[in-house]
Amino acid sequence: MPRPMTMAEKILAAHAGLDEVRPGQLVECDLDLVLANDITAPIAIRTFRELGVERVFDRDRVCLVPDHYAPNKDIKSAEQTKVMRDFAHEQGITHYWEQGCVGIEHALLPETGTVVPGDLVIGADSHTCTYGALGAFATGVGSTDAGVGLATGRAWFKVPPTVRIEVEGELPAGATGKDVILHVIGKIGVDGALYQAMEFCGSAIRSLSMEQRMTISNMAIEAGGKAGLIEVDDVARAWLDGRCQRPYVEYHSDADAEYAEVVRIDAADVRPCVAWPHLPSNVRPVAESREVSIDQAVIGSCTNGRIEDMRAAAEVLSGRRVADGVRCIVIPATQAVFKQCIAEGLADAFIDAGCVFSTPTCGPCLGGYMGILAAGERCVSTTNRNFVGRMGDTTSEVYLASPAVAAASAVAGHIALPDDLD
Repeated sequence: MPRPMTMAEKILAAHAGLDEVRPGQLVECDLDLVLANDITAPIAIRTFRELGVERVFDRDRVCLVPDHYAPNKDIKSAEQTKVMRDFAHEQGITHYWEQGCVGIEHALLPETGTVVPGDLVIGADSHTCTYGALGAFATGVGSTDAGVGLATGRAWFKVPPTVRIEVEGELPAGATGKDVILHVIGKIGVDGALYQAMEFCGSAIRSLSMEQRMTISNMAIEAGGKAGLIEVDDVARAWLDGRCQRPYVEYHSDADAEYAEVVRIDAADVRPCVAWPHLPSNVRPVAESREVSIDQAVIGSCTNGRIEDMRAAAEVLSGRRVADGVRCIVIPATQAVFKQCIAEGLADAFIDAGCVFSTPTCGPCLGGYMGILAAGERCVSTTNRNFVGRMGDTTSEVYLASPAVAAASAVAGHIALPDDLD
């Protein structure tokens, strides 16, 4: 009989063709998907060429997404995107999305059913861990590893130990998945799960929508996590129904699986919060952050750019105006979300409030474009990182928060809760 295993161990064992694996073991695995974007793909393609391989391992298992500096912000970004576009056409890549169809990769792939439960995915982008919310083992890699993956469809892994994060109970009013993951990171630190799989479970996690679960898995990397997994349940199955392009396999941790650590969190302790500069672990309650005035708010990204996020922000902004001296930039994560915002009247709410309403792009999250900060400026953002210079000048500051808090802050002109506006 195989030893009891966690979700992460089971997925790696299955893709390595082994009955069981153990933490620390080196395994070579077959990959279900290899992902790259307009920043990382050109380097991966160069590695692919250097290997002397003519065709990718499987044109249906490669995903190329122009989302970081696209629509192209300058000549260099246009050249980067062209390298990827030409390669996609040369190789007949099935999952290449051109401008007008594309969205932010980590929202687009789940939305289109391209990634499914049980998959083993590597992506040349650190937030590839988002797909753990679908019960997949998904992890970010360097562009060189992605290039080898394009050629071979295989990759080496050191089996990570798993940290089990149990969140039990009922979340307080106003607390969201973003607050859960910020609370976790604040508790264990940015290296609290270094090269470990994070497994999120408990009644509070089960109560969350798939969109909020994806927010949690998305930020596992901000605690150092190799992956951030959530077991497939009825909520997930309902969301996946009619969406998945391939049959899938559910993996569930054994009851007696071994964990490196079990972190127990009372959901009642999770409050709407903000990660202050310059680390995602520098977490404080919104109630203790109201003195922070802001120059900009960003609502979107692969963390919080889905339709539920747009609705939460629009509910706050509807009938209100962005404060004088504040820019509020709203970026739906995909074209489908963009269209739904228009259909539901959310786009009108944003524009009437004085927001910039943008086509899908990563844009300001990585300091790319569509919202660069000047010296000394402050931004409250629904993105995932607030490192020094992340969104612009090295003296600027980024405060991470949920969509409702970001929207309320845009109206108030300082970090605020929606209730503060009444």
